[in-house]
Amino acid sequence: MSTSIKKIGVLTSGGDAPGMNAALRSVVRTCAYHNIECVGIYRGYQGLIEGDLEVLDARSVRNIINRGGTILKSARSKEFRTKEGRAKAHQQLLDNQIDALVLIGGDGTFTGGMIFNEEYGYPVIGIPGTIDNDIDGTTFTLGYDTALNTVVDAIDRIRDTASSHDRLFFIEVMGRDCGQLALNSGVGAGAEEILIPEANLGLDRLLHSLERSRKSGKTSSIVVVAEGDKSGKNVFELAEYVEENLPNYDIRVSVLGHMQRGGSPSCFDRVLASRMGVRAVESLMEGKSNLMVGIIKDEIVLTPIEQAIKGKTTIDSELMRVCEIMST
Repeated sequence: MSTSIKKIGVLTSGGDAPGMNAALRSVVRTCAYHNIECVGIYRGYQGLIEGDLEVLDARSVRNIINRGGTILKSARSKEFRTKEGRAKAHQQLLDNQIDALVLIGGDGTFTGGMIFNEEYGYPVIGIPGTIDNDIDGTTFTLGYDTALNTVVDAIDRIRDTASSHDRLFFIEVMGRDCGQLALNSGVGAGAEEILIPEANLGLDRLLHSLERSRKSGKTSSIVVVAEGDKSGKNVFELAEYVEENLPNYDIRVSVLGHMQRGGSPSCFDRVLASRMGVRAVESLMEGKSNLMVGIIKDEIVLTPIEQAIKGKTTIDSELMRVCEIMST
């Protein structure tokens, strides 16, 4: 495989996700395999602007495949959103003779990379790392499977308390614009109702469902709510509304928050990260750029970054139907 790429930079940006370290490890070791120098960029685009760089070799990334978070740290950079900031970043790349970038992150990370590529023609390849699974061009993003299992485990534990005290629990999970995490974890954990941004079921439907469950003999219930759901202003107001209209329920709210992002990545995420890292480096070696690595039908694929960030992910309507049947 012939290439003019001699040195590749890699950064993690935006919200952290389990599997980012595994992807970093894959990028570094693929570079080592092909005799390409790899440079780790700390704190995302802000670290690039400030020249916070370190040469990494195969031993630099030992024992990180099982670690959550990102050893390169992550930060959101307001400065990189300006032309002046991107000019500083470009100069750092020139000064350090870095030929191309691998970007591990979500839509904000990819948007910055796409603009940077347009302005400077600089080769970039993206690896999707976000627990929301809200990037087009891939069935799974890094961290989603791990977060899904974390959420299901938490709901299982909460259900023990719900059953013991005959309570209704509203459990808020991450997903500001995408309900993938809520829908799949809700089905997997046996939730009675699942509220997601893509399908506003309405408060009347929720009340009817909960009242029906009560009459059928259920003494405890779980409602999984994506943080972006539009049924109420927030999960606490939603719980108050239900309590006012169904006073027989003893209601509690649990917000899982950032615990969903942490923890050791699942085997699925580790393997996916390894595959994506190899494809990212070898794509740059082939002269490709402004693309995101994804997986569809267990095949590693490349999608234009613009499509990845502007395309819309869709919710599985059949899974919604399954949820309705299971809540009977």
